[in-house]
Amino acid sequence: MRYLPLTDADRGEMLARVGAKSVDDLFVDVPEAARLDGPIHDLPLHASEMAVERHMAKLSRQNLSAGDAPFFLGCGAYRHHVPASVDHIIQRGEFLTAYTPYQPEIAQGTLQMTYEFQSQVARLFGCDVANGSMYDGSTACWEAITMARRVTRRARAILSSGLHPHYVSVARTMAKFTGDILETGMPTLEAAPDTDSLIDRIDDETSCVVVQYPDILGRIGDLSALADACHAKKALLIAVVTEPVALGAIKAPGDMGADIVVGEGQSLGVGLQFGGPYVGLFACSEKLVRQMPGRLTGETVDAEGKRGFVLTLSTREQHIRREKATSNICTSSVLCALAMSVHMTLLGEKGLRDLAALNHAKACRLADRLDALPGVEVINDSFFNEFTVKLSKEARPVVRAMAEKGVLAGVSLGRLWPDAEALANGLVIAVTETVTDEDVEALVSGLEEALA
Repeated sequence: MRYLPLTDADRGEMLARVGAKSVDDLFVDVPEAARLDGPIHDLPLHASEMAVERHMAKLSRQNLSAGDAPFFLGCGAYRHHVPASVDHIIQRGEFLTAYTPYQPEIAQGTLQMTYEFQSQVARLFGCDVANGSMYDGSTACWEAITMARRVTRRARAILSSGLHPHYVSVARTMAKFTGDILETGMPTLEAAPDTDSLIDRIDDETSCVVVQYPDILGRIGDLSALADACHAKKALLIAVVTEPVALGAIKAPGDMGADIVVGEGQSLGVGLQFGGPYVGLFACSEKLVRQMPGRLTGETVDAEGKRGFVLTLSTREQHIRREKATSNICTSSVLCALAMSVHMTLLGEKGLRDLAALNHAKACRLADRLDALPGVEVINDSFFNEFTVKLSKEARPVVRAMAEKGVLAGVSLGRLWPDAEALANGLVIAVTETVTDEDVEALVSGLEEALA
């Protein structure tokens, strides 16, 4: 049965209300060349379910997936092993209760999971409190910037040159509508992060400084001096973590004075999934909790004195407060947050530290191998499982040539900053526990051949 909720009279009434003569009038701003004048060319009007499945399977085989090739891609999305038990556990009935948990009496599974997830993220980030997740790392980063504006009543944010350019792009897009002033910069192929220059730029109009940890080039800096400089000017320090596994080996940003720590949780339990859905992480100090976006689940007791969970804070108030609401994000990535929480629980603290140590050791061995190759220079003096090399020729064609031979060699900086000639030879290489000795040999020999 077809479901057509609107009659011709309904459509006519709506068009009259907005002053349009026809539905086509609503699309006059779309260039005519971009509009379809009929069905999509070369697409059959109908096909059987089996025929569609067969066709889509054929198309999917054109992808060089993470499981089919030596994989060294990173820059905010990492290939880690996700135990099969994660997928099994997240499908249990306890978690298939109300997805939107406004009725706690029928959503205890979801609420308890969110509470546990918050506790894990807060501890991982070294913060007092975390929310029940955001859409992804980039939107969490932007929400932190707007939260800093609310707290400080200032609108000038300084973004580190080591912040992922996609995160910067999201922030720029949103700032067009809020009036926030974003000061950004371009990274250089130097060993040290831009901490000193960030400190020099902080003034009485600064709302926050946003720094990635480890940064886009894999460099790790001590945030303590930067936090002190921010606090001296009553600004906030926002730390962005795109690889949470790193925090099993390096000091948490909150323990170095970061006021807000945000990030991407994809590394744990979620998987690459060709770009999403992912899960945004958001944590802060207790004094800022009332300005935190998203949902916060709290523990309580019911009428019989039994332990229970409820939504303690939620930005559903946006429906009545509009521009005064703390966020336009009023939901959370519950399923991905559950997967991350399950993976962290299976690992435990020791398991996470062991996983981090394994990642770092493999990365160190590869960095030593590559640094000995002619035409390859490792620029980092510190890194976790991701580092940047400077090649003797432009990195993008090298990456493409190696991909054609079945090796995903890394992310070229020319892809992230197409107009930055000084970065064209830079290549970011990520190494996780999934990389084998055979993968390393394939990368080393491939680079050797490509640079000969």
